[in-house]
Amino acid sequence: MIDKMTVQAAVADARLAAMEFDDAQAWLRAHPTLTAPLAAEVWVTDLTYSHVLLVQHRVRGWVPPGGTVEPGEMPRAAAARELVEETGVSADLLPLPAAVAVRSYRADWEPTLGLSYGAVIDLDVPLGGESGQPPKWVNLDEEWNSAFPEDRGRIRTYVRRLAAEHSVGTR
Repeated sequence: MIDKMTVQAAVADARLAAMEFDDAQAWLRAHPTLTAPLAAEVWVTDLTYSHVLLVQHRVRGWVPPGGTVEPGEMPRAAAARELVEETGVSADLLPLPAAVAVRSYRADWEPTLGLSYGAVIDLDVPLGGESGQPPKWVNLDEEWNSAFPEDRGRIRTYVRRLAAEHSVGTR
């Protein structure tokens, strides 16, 4: 079971998310006691809203930096921690979560709630991160291989929404 404060933070962020996928709100209502680990990731774009920062996971392909929310950790803090660990980048996350979704990371695992947060950083920021999981800026118009191909459209929609809010044209 996940501690009460973490669940409260996850539920609050899920309600605030700019986008919802996989009927996540209904899933949350049906699972008031969360037992599976929560997931948190960051959808990072550059200042021109034309690229997204991804990491190459050994099994899942190119994915946003993210991972499991640790015991006692809030989802937003977990996303920021994972961003640093996987890319070497420290960034202020945008105030509202980007998205909430439900997915299974393996066929034999329970579905889990995932929160995605947004960040906008300079394309020239030095990248680092974990060995064997290199980070890379990918042009939003490019295709990238991922175990979650639906994420390409989800991330593109979110970044283009940010661009429109900031009156910046995307390429």
